Amino acid sequence: MKIKTIAINAMIAALYIAVTAIVAPFGFTNIQFRVSEMFNHLIVFNKKYLYGIVIGVFLANLFLSPLKPDLIFGPAQSIIALLITIFVGRYVKNIIKRMIINTIVFTFTMSIIALELYLYLDLGISFLTLWFTTAVGEFAVMAISIPIVYLINKRVHFDKIIEDKK
Repeated sequence: MKIKTIAINAMIAALYIAVTAIVAPFGFTNIQFRVSEMFNHLIVFNKKYLYGIVIGVFLANLFLSPLKPDLIFGPAQSIIALLITIFVGRYVKNIIKRMIINTIVFTFTMSIIALELYLYLDLGISFLTLWFTTAVGEFAVMAISIPIVYLINKRVHFDKIIEDKK
């Protein structure tokens, strides 16, 4: 892996942690309104962003989450959703459509986070209710960030920051 790719992914991980820290009180509840989840959309531009996103999730959970199982469940959910988006992205070329698909995939896979909350916290809430509340928070962040990330890409060109060539 090129030094530039490592550096860009390190910056993404750092940004993910910083943005998560800003909204930490809302990022670890049964609502999961984590603004840093907008970085998940980078995967539609280049699959190499997976490293920065997953490391960011892991480190944010390490430093900020009150639940230590979050070190497994959080990155696992991210990896699964990102890999599904990468796979689907092979067949869908339109960036907006890929971001919409990415939003749906992340919203659906919040079942993994809901399972964690159900197993490790005594919230007195059913699994389906936890899935609904975490999915709504995830959907809101991901849907609202589609036009934001899309417009930033017009200026920054996320697809060209990390080269696919070895």
